[in-house]
Amino acid sequence: MSSFPVPVEEFPVRVLGGPTALFEYGGLRFLTDPTFDGPGDYRGRGAPLTKTAPAKAAPADLGPVDVVLLSHDEHPDNLDAAGRALLAEVPLTLTTPGGGQRLGGRAKGLADWESIELKRPDGGTVTVTGVPAVHGPGTREEVEPITGQVVGFVLTGDDLPTVYVSGDNASLRAVEAIAERFGPVDTAVLFAGAPRFPVLFDGALLVLDSAQAAEAARILGARRVVPVHCDSWAHFTEGRADLEAAFAAAGLTDRLDTDWARQA
Repeated sequence: MSSFPVPVEEFPVRVLGGPTALFEYGGLRFLTDPTFDGPGDYRGRGAPLTKTAPAKAAPADLGPVDVVLLSHDEHPDNLDAAGRALLAEVPLTLTTPGGGQRLGGRAKGLADWESIELKRPDGGTVTVTGVPAVHGPGTREEVEPITGQVVGFVLTGDDLPTVYVSGDNASLRAVEAIAERFGPVDTAVLFAGAPRFPVLFDGALLVLDSAQAAEAARILGARRVVPVHCDSWAHFTEGRADLEAAFAAAGLTDRLDTDWARQA
């Protein structure tokens, strides 16, 4: 078991299924990778995708959203038709540089280590920094022509916890670089699920598996981990039980968010 105490800065994270989660931070409401379409078959970039379960809420049930943190816009399991419609109602979408160009309007792309300051309703600012993510095995140069560009995010602010949202990242080297700049992290929203396709990279991982998610938590010094991106799609090969087993094996069970466990 880890020796980290439970931080007073914890805040609720509502996990809605797939990569989609909603949380309030610094008085602003953030939504990750919005996916609200129903179960069915979808055309992905390079491979077909099958959604197996609906989201736990509809866009109309969410209330106001101030910022969408969109790890990438090119895959329907990260941004679907209902999610795209929602973007038109949200004041700001932060995403990849290429995604910012494709989406236009209220979308802004963030390069690695590029930051934007957002005004908090009660005064002060929230800083959102784009951080590296690699959507598959190997280097960005090897991966991006096939799976596209991806970005993660780190949120910081005076008197606020440090929050990391990984996006569709499979690289522990990227996690190490983020930890060097921002660690220890108070809350890590880790995309996991061990997605694979036989036709892509010979079936190698496209996002962290459960054991790698536990290792990412260790690298980050994460005091709390909220796993997402580990249900609702057929190409996710690991789920909640695998994550719990991996964190137990690593002696990190106390890092897993219990609210997530109840929602799953």
